[in-house]
Amino acid sequence: MNALRIALLAGSLFAAPLLAQTTDHDPVAAVDPFIGTSGEGHTFPGAVAPFGMVQLSPDTHVGPARQTYNWAAGYRHEDPVILGFSHTHFSGAGHSDLGDFLVMPVSGDSVPLEAGDEKTPGFRSRKADEVASPGYYAVTLTDAGVRAEMTAGTRIGVHRYAFPAGKAAHLVIDLRSIIYDYPGKILWSSVRIRPDGTITGMREVRGWATPRRIFFAMRFSAPLTGHRFVTTEKDILYKGFKGPGRGPETLDALAGRALVAQLDFGALTQPLEVKVALSGVDEDGAIANLESEPGDFDIIRAKTRTAWAQALGAVKIDAPAPMRRNVYTALYHSLMAPSVWSDADGRWRGPDDQVHAGAGFTMHSTFSLWDTFRAEHPLLTLIQPEAKNADFVNSLIASQKNSPFGILPVWQFGGKETWTMIGYHAVPVIADACLKGIRGIDCAGALKAMVASADYAPYGGLSDYMTLGYVPIDREPEAASKTVEYAYDDWTIARLARHLGDMATAERFGKRALYWRNSFDAKTGFLRARKADGSFRTPFDPTAINYGSDYTEGNAWQYSWFMPHDQGGLFRLLGGDAKTVARLDAMFDYDNSKIDYSHAEDISGLIGQYIHGNEPSHHVAYLYSYAGQPWRTQERLKQIVDSQYKPTPDGLAGNDDLGQMSAWLVFTALGFYPVAPGSNEYVIGRPFVERAEMTLPNGQRFTVIAEGLSDANRYVGRVTLDGKALDRGYITDAEIRAGGELRFTMQATPNRTWATGVKARPYSMTGYEKQ
Repeated sequence: MNALRIALLAGSLFAAPLLAQTTDHDPVAAVDPFIGTSGEGHTFPGAVAPFGMVQLSPDTHVGPARQTYNWAAGYRHEDPVILGFSHTHFSGAGHSDLGDFLVMPVSGDSVPLEAGDEKTPGFRSRKADEVASPGYYAVTLTDAGVRAEMTAGTRIGVHRYAFPAGKAAHLVIDLRSIIYDYPGKILWSSVRIRPDGTITGMREVRGWATPRRIFFAMRFSAPLTGHRFVTTEKDILYKGFKGPGRGPETLDALAGRALVAQLDFGALTQPLEVKVALSGVDEDGAIANLESEPGDFDIIRAKTRTAWAQALGAVKIDAPAPMRRNVYTALYHSLMAPSVWSDADGRWRGPDDQVHAGAGFTMHSTFSLWDTFRAEHPLLTLIQPEAKNADFVNSLIASQKNSPFGILPVWQFGGKETWTMIGYHAVPVIADACLKGIRGIDCAGALKAMVASADYAPYGGLSDYMTLGYVPIDREPEAASKTVEYAYDDWTIARLARHLGDMATAERFGKRALYWRNSFDAKTGFLRARKADGSFRTPFDPTAINYGSDYTEGNAWQYSWFMPHDQGGLFRLLGGDAKTVARLDAMFDYDNSKIDYSHAEDISGLIGQYIHGNEPSHHVAYLYSYAGQPWRTQERLKQIVDSQYKPTPDGLAGNDDLGQMSAWLVFTALGFYPVAPGSNEYVIGRPFVERAEMTLPNGQRFTVIAEGLSDANRYVGRVTLDGKALDRGYITDAEIRAGGELRFTMQATPNRTWATGVKARPYSMTGYEKQ
């Protein structure tokens, strides 16, 4: 070994610890946006700011299969070809849509205006050397010879393209492309060049939320040398005007249902930057949004990186590298939605399709509420400023006020309702925030909006629910699930009403909160769908999963545990603690070898009949603690975390659902989980990180420490809160917000005496039987 080689090696040895120390405390560097972009995760790797309106990310070309569930985010890591870069995406949704305003660079003399496929050349390109971090994405388009980079601000996305030297640079803007190819998908679109060279346009889309309008404004770091606007419709419905000095074939504006634009820049000596802003209001709003975030690519990238460092830095984590990467990436995925929807001037387009003026807060949309009420929104109340959480709640209430039906959002994006999933789960989000004392919310006014939704008889069998005490299956699909989800939502209404002193509303909805019992069959020990005549529907198979049947994306095994507000009442029907634990074990240990769930897209991450890849199961592992056996919760959590999360593209067992799968991991890694949002309690599980420090909205710091944590030491031996023994299986929201230290002492064997007594158990509406 020569002297130079020894010197280089010595230098690397001295430098490595310093590098590791720097990286270990940088939460942005710990995030891997490729986690969940393969398998069942449905995440995207592109650039987005925290809760940003723009999600600038690649869409991969997969032919006809692009319409399917697996491409809900428009991208899969294993796909070799990129179709282009569009500006709107869902992170981990179980449904496809978006992909607005696809942009693709092309180099050379020939500019195809179709993407092409395996047999026909087009503007699509093979990919190489992908890189992603929060707020940044880059890839080499090998066919075009272009290095493409993306970053994003709150309402803007910025592209940077390094074209081959000496070759003409072009952009293709495809207004026809959409992630899910609905029939008649583009109702209308337009594109035009403004006198200052700004390109603006819009499209109105028939899709999941329909009709949905979105507008854009686009500027460039180099002047256009030419352009071509083309419609691929047979009949051109509108042509724009010819500008002075332009050829007879050049249009400065075009409108129709199938538009594509070619923009020419000639041979460039430096990378081309393309700055794009979106608006749900109009083109002028998009221009104003463009001007509201000044700066070039590097300035926007640095600003967004700082925003991510601040948002992720709300939780400082010490853990082995794989777990740290998993948890920080989960935290990152939890901070993408709900996304900003109002323009910089405060205007926004509502569910009534009308434009509304600013209301003193930033309007947000993209609410996947059936998923996110469980852990995502409770997490945000702890790690985001009060003003941001107030924005979320006020956005829900503003949508209700401007809804044609006068009810809160169900599953909303782009300001429009999809009516997807069940329940009225904006209600627990609002109640949880108000009961935690989040400032900036008119909670009395919010209660009125909650009651209006819960009393809207035409929605999802509510008329029968209010008169019969359950939703009848012969009149409404998924009736068993709807009954118990309505009952939980009603309990949160009762909780907030009591908190506000409205005892009449509290009593009325407190009674409705117990309606879950009306669909529970004590003889079989399962939640079952009942007919209007009161009989249970037969035949009954607790493992059957069929969409539109008795249950929503699940079966009796999962839904028989969904009364998070009244586990004590459930345990009495099951016959007590021992029989409850046996039933939980039967669920996790069930032999699925003879069951085929291939027809059910959302059913993934199975551990017996526990299905971690979908939300109805997410609280179930914590229920052992309600039955006085918290060490069994600790065992199951270890089983789930080890099998359902890993720091790879296929590292999420199920679709992330706008952050819910990720929020489950963040809470679980910290050692506690909100089984019943609205109770102001978190059930203690076991930590998966050695140390975590949360900076709370009030400025207090709450620290979790796991002494002796290892694969062998998987059980909780002792818990202290601020140095004092904590002998109960829950911690309150007020205790966390007060700051302090939650310390776990881990050990290799179960502690069968800690937090087992009835008084040590988490909240239940009707309490527990003495054992």
